[in-house]
Amino acid sequence: MENVRELFQVMVRRFGLLDKNCCSVGTRELSLVQSHILYEVERREAPSIQEIADTLGTDITTFSRQVQGLVKMGLIEKKQSIEDKRIYQLFLTDGGKEITASIDNQMNEYLKEVFSYMQPAERNQVIESIKLLNLAMAKSAMCCRPVK
Repeated sequence: MENVRELFQVMVRRFGLLDKNCCSVGTRELSLVQSHILYEVERREAPSIQEIADTLGTDITTFSRQVQGLVKMGLIEKKQSIEDKRIYQLFLTDGGKEITASIDNQMNEYLKEVFSYMQPAERNQVIESIKLLNLAMAKSAMCCRPVK
């Protein structure tokens, strides 16, 4: 029987998910967590700090430090909510939008290159299998945090 955990371990290493810095854009080096924060802020409208921290399964203290780093880099703005002064919302700056678009392009090119070694039917099979795996993981009480 195949060692399924080993298959995942190898995939994670090859995908670079264990690297300290996952993405470089120009002279900027971003951690994997910072890249995920930018991605999640980009795909939502004025998300709260708590919303993104919950989505990424990160405790708020650690998450706040990551956000502060992105604020210092000029990639994110943190603004107090008009409706509820206890809530802070996150917004990408123009620089943050550029970095996010660049990372997105890099990842899409990487995946395009990886999938180029497969036949279209194989690529579709892998994508459908990933969808099935994500659905099963979302239902599992023993696996991973649920993703919103």
